[in-house]
Amino acid sequence: MATKSFSFNTEPHVATVNGHDLLFEAEVMGDEFMDAFTQLKEAQAAASGIDLDDLSTLDPSKLRGAARGLRQFVARLMLPESAREFLALEVTKDGAVLSNHQDWDEAQQAANQTAGARVRYVMQLPDRVLVALMEWVTELYGGGANARPTGRSGGSAKASPRGGKSGQARSRSKA
Repeated sequence: MATKSFSFNTEPHVATVNGHDLLFEAEVMGDEFMDAFTQLKEAQAAASGIDLDDLSTLDPSKLRGAARGLRQFVARLMLPESAREFLALEVTKDGAVLSNHQDWDEAQQAANQTAGARVRYVMQLPDRVLVALMEWVTELYGGGANARPTGRSGGSAKASPRGGKSGQARSRSKA
């Protein structure tokens, strides 16, 4: 009788961003990950048509929408408290916080009521960090590097042949 044991993570994953810990689900089931990934793809599709070679046609709202979609994707895989913190918004004017929100549309509506007010995430992140978080969670939950076997595999592909032919010429040093 053959026996096989399976186990899965029960401790949350932790991403430390500027000394601040963000807690992620220990395990994410396939449907949860795919739903979050689908939401990300929809946000990217909405931002399609951005031509970085011609910035005069750049629609900032499309670019912001893609960044928000990326942030939503990462947050869907976090524990609730970290997600709330990660998605927290504030409406500001001249450096003063006017109100706090969790929903972008609600925050934008509040900002529209005050001339010169703007919406921003409380947890400001450079795009490179946001992209790195997305890549990390995709690897964690999407079957990235952790899904590959760690040992030698008889089924591995053979090495590619070296390009060109072996030379027949004599070495100058032996001449």
